[in-house]
Order: sequence, then structure tokens, then C-alpha cells
Amino acid sequence: MSQPQHMRRGRLKVFLSYAAGAGKTYRMLEEAQALKRKGIDVVVGYFEPHGRKDTIEKIEGLEIIPRRKIEYRGVLFEEMDTDAILQRAPKVCAVDEFPHTNVPGSQRAKRWEEVMVLLEAGIDVLTTMNLQHLESLNDQVFQISGIRVRETVPDWVIKQADEVVMVDVTPEALINRLRRGVVYEPEKATKALENFFKEQTLVALRELALRQAAHEVEHRQEEQRPTDRILIHVTGEPTTAMLIRRGRRVADYIRAECFATYVSSTGDLSNLPPAEREAVERHLNFARNLHIETRTLRGQDRAATLVEFARRHHITQIFLARSRSRGWKLLRTRNLVSQVIGLAQDIQVTVVAERRRPKS
Repeated sequence: MSQPQHMRRGRLKVFLSYAAGAGKTYRMLEEAQALKRKGIDVVVGYFEPHGRKDTIEKIEGLEIIPRRKIEYRGVLFEEMDTDAILQRAPKVCAVDEFPHTNVPGSQRAKRWEEVMVLLEAGIDVLTTMNLQHLESLNDQVFQISGIRVRETVPDWVIKQADEVVMVDVTPEALINRLRRGVVYEPEKATKALENFFKEQTLVALRELALRQAAHEVEHRQEEQRPTDRILIHVTGEPTTAMLIRRGRRVADYIRAECFATYVSSTGDLSNLPPAEREAVERHLNFARNLHIETRTLRGQDRAATLVEFARRHHITQIFLARSRSRGWKLLRTRNLVSQVIGLAQDIQVTVVAERRRPKS
């Protein structure tokens, strides 16, 4: 029997919230059960119970794909078995903890990459994640919570979702769940209440989540041709990662095209000291992972080269970082900012300073 030339891509539905215990996994499994009652072939590809009785009850009667066991440094770990799911070929697969990082030795680094494989195979996926794992919000979440989230999902992945469901719960109700031992065991719950689960932190994260949900709704309305174009200036400075996130997020909100450029006197990175070359390469790769088009420009005058590129590509906004360095590096950055502003008087220039979390 001949295979169809164009396989239908699976649909992705993300259950999003702002903290553990809000009910994302419960809602995902509730939907899986509803699909099963309708006679739809649904399986659970990965489920993390966290000892929550009401959530565990929701998995009863659903087919669970056994996990793949991977040995790493003498310890046996369990990960989602993507190959087994592909072989089983269900209509729908429920996958918990979308941002999860797989153990070294896995075929793919991230669980969201595993989900992309399922979608390409035509399998619909239900999945869960918390807002703090969205890459462009990494700096804002750190400012709110004081915690730098390491497991992130690029924004373009969430934008590919066919549906994003906001699972909302008030901070008061969430804290109450925590105190009753519904979310974590007592010892872990006490530590959580002293750190991430402080009421003011949860209130701020919830507001951020609601704004993100509104943005996702707007994004899924009728597509418009982008009229704005953003240019992000890449350097080896640590603040560049923050600048890339900010530029990408602004580009998403105004539906702009986005470029990230590094200016070199040779047109490549060969003349840089090893540490600086590594930092620039890391930042350019980071931009590419966020689906930002990157360029390395050749020019002796950084400001003139940036502005020339901006004019040639009809850039409407240029993003520059305010350096945290001192001495000659700070003077050099200030000089660059002044020169770009002087040369690009008809282009909006945004100078972004890294937010510092106030000391408690």
C-alpha cells in the first residue's frame, strides 16, 4: 500500500500555568480521559505523578507507554520512549513536563524535541509546562523569584502550538494546597513556602502568566505581514543573552522580523581571543535557537557598519546593551551607543540595561 505524499502534522496543545500544583497535569489527563470516552486512540507517553493522589487517579484506565531506561554514570534513569510511541502510533499522546532535559546519552537533549518528532509523525500531543520555562521570560522570572531557570523552551516552539490553555488558580488557593500537602511532601512544602512559593512571588508570576495567555490569544488571530524589523547587536558581553531575549520578546509582541549581528574587522571570529570567540559563538547560537537570523558583518567602524546594515535591511529598531563593565570597556560601549544614535536618527534605538534584582 502506497504512503501518502504529505503526512498531516500533529496538533500541539499546551497546558500552561505559573507554578507547580496549579493543576496542569490533572487537566491534561482529564482531557485524555475525555478523548478516550469518545473512542479516540490516546496513550500516555510520560507522566510525573509527584505523589499527588487526585492526579494519579486521573490516569486510571489510560494506556501508558513504558519508559526507556538509560544508564548514566552507574545510575539508571527513565525517560520517555519516543521510538515506542512512534511504533504504537496513537492518535493522541499525553506528555508531561514539556521543558524537561533528558539524561546525557538520550537521542535528543530536550523533551520538547521528542514532542516535535511525534508531531512530525502526525501524532497529536497534549503537554504541560510552567511559564518560567519560556526562554524570553527568563530574565523577568529571575527578577521576580530570584531563581534562574535553566530548563527553557524557545518561544517559537510555543508559537507552533495549535492551542495554549491557561490553567489558573489564585496564589491563595495554591498556597493552601501546598500547606495541605497536596503539592509536595511536608518538608519540601515548607522549603517551597520560604522560597519560590512566597505570596508576592506567586502574584507577580500569575500576572505575567495572564499577560502571556492574552498574548498567545492575540498571536493566534489573523496573521499580519510584519512591517517592523529589529536588529540586535551581539557582543561577547554576558548582557548579550539578556538583550537577545528582550529583542526576541519585543519582536514577538509587535510581530517583527528579527536579526542579530556581530561586527568584526575580518568578517569572521578568527581574530578574537578564545574566550571572547566562545562567548560570541554561544550568543549567536542562542539567537539561532530562538529563530533569529544571525549575521557576522565585516567593518572597522562598528557603529557605521550596524547602521549601514540597518538601512539596507529596512530595520525599524536597533537594540543595544548597556555594558556592566568598567573602565575602557564601559567608555567603548557608551561611545558606540552615542555613535549609533547619531548615525541612526531616523531609526528607533533602544538601549537595554540588565535588571538587577533588589536586595531583600
